[in-house]
Amino acid sequence: MPRTPAPRPSASPALDARVALLRQAAHTEPRLEGVLLYGSWTTGEADAYSDIEAYLFLGEEHAGTFDGPGFLRALGPLALAHTNQFGILAVVFDDDLMRGEFHFEEAGARIAAVDGWQGMVHLPDPAAAVLLDRTGRLTEAAARLTAPLAPEPAESAAHLTGELANWTLMLAHLLARREDARAHNLLHAMVAPLQLKLCRLLRGTTDHWLTPSRAAEDDLPAADLARYTATTARLEAAALRDAARASWQWSRELAAKARGRWGTPVPEALYARIAGLLARD
Repeated sequence: MPRTPAPRPSASPALDARVALLRQAAHTEPRLEGVLLYGSWTTGEADAYSDIEAYLFLGEEHAGTFDGPGFLRALGPLALAHTNQFGILAVVFDDDLMRGEFHFEEAGARIAAVDGWQGMVHLPDPAAAVLLDRTGRLTEAAARLTAPLAPEPAESAAHLTGELANWTLMLAHLLARREDARAHNLLHAMVAPLQLKLCRLLRGTTDHWLTPSRAAEDDLPAADLARYTATTARLEAAALRDAARASWQWSRELAAKARGRWGTPVPEALYARIAGLLARD
């Protein structure tokens, strides 16, 4: 039987205990070929508020019939179990309200695809992340995920500045149409993450690239956080329009810095026209 790595302590004893229960349950479930953790526990960033997230790889003949919630009750009583919008089994454990996200996949094709997750999943210690591997295939694939995501600066900056112009133009149109609720959502859900990514790229703090708001208080200077704060607003017409103008001003400044550093194209005429649209009451 493949060697089982020793448990790794985190800042969350409750999560450590639940990981240990998952490891134990997986080893006693013959229909499982492999289990791979991902998320904050695997990157050493877990705390008392962290979730448990894992891929569970099943034999082909069991992939469509396996009772996921039933299996997960070995980890604790469930207050909630449902398939979320991404097709993932999302659960809430009743004893401590810990969230969990579990992907139940067919082992053959899905384990083969794991090494293609480079740039999307970072496993500094793959041996700790692999809780079960009956064939050795999962350990081999996970070993290719040790390198952190490192976006290519010039290409990423060009993509982000283009996205910011596109979505901010849509924002201006929504505000002109007086669809304030939709504009409010667009500003915070679409524009802000792009700005934080471009800001991180310029600051050289891309460790949390896929979730750019994560640990922003620690990763970014106070001045950047103040600029981000100015782009947020309550759902009130005047405040929302002020935030949209502040947002576009920050986007333009970030784009100018990217042009100075990497030669990122900046369509100044278009930028000015978007600013003109946002200047309207």
